[in-house]
Amino acid sequence: KQNKPAAWSSYTFDQLMSNVYWHTYNSLTTLKNAGITPKWVQVGNETNDGMLWDDGRASKNMANYASFVQSGSAAAKSIFPDAKVIVHVSNCHDNALFRWNFDGLKQNGATWDVIGMSLYPDTVGWRATTDKCLSNMRDMISRYGKKVMIAEVGLEWWARDSSYALVRKALADMKSLGDNGLGVFYWEP
Repeated sequence: KQNKPAAWSSYTFDQLMSNVYWHTYNSLTTLKNAGITPKWVQVGNETNDGMLWDDGRASKNMANYASFVQSGSAAAKSIFPDAKVIVHVSNCHDNALFRWNFDGLKQNGATWDVIGMSLYPDTVGWRATTDKCLSNMRDMISRYGKKVMIAEVGLEWWARDSSYALVRKALADMKSLGDNGLGVFYWEP
């Protein structure tokens, strides 16, 4: 039998929501006090199925997940009103996942400014995956009226030529979106 580590599982939902707010607020206050003004603030990372499971697991309780996103968003805007709040989901080629996630957030009152995506295709099918990602980015812009960015992109470390081609294509695809495409961030393999 394993001992369960002391974590957020011992908190109530309201305490978790408050903790998301205050963690975001305090972190951003530290930046502000150091003279740093972020352009973007990401609430969560690759939140395909929410955050802070089980309470914020989107497939079990989308309203709770949306509340956590909204709590972080409200804290970010209270410190940096001009910063853009990013919600980041992985598998940018999976339009159904993105629609499910962002429809759920919208229906439950969460607010965000930017849709962040991760792009980690395999070395064989990266072109088709990247094409699906571009199609999904266009759909997200049209469906939600939000700007998009590829918050993480990369391939296996040994696939140097394919990695280079992938990043060049991701940059070209982002540029094709005009002002709605904010950029591409490479993530070390």
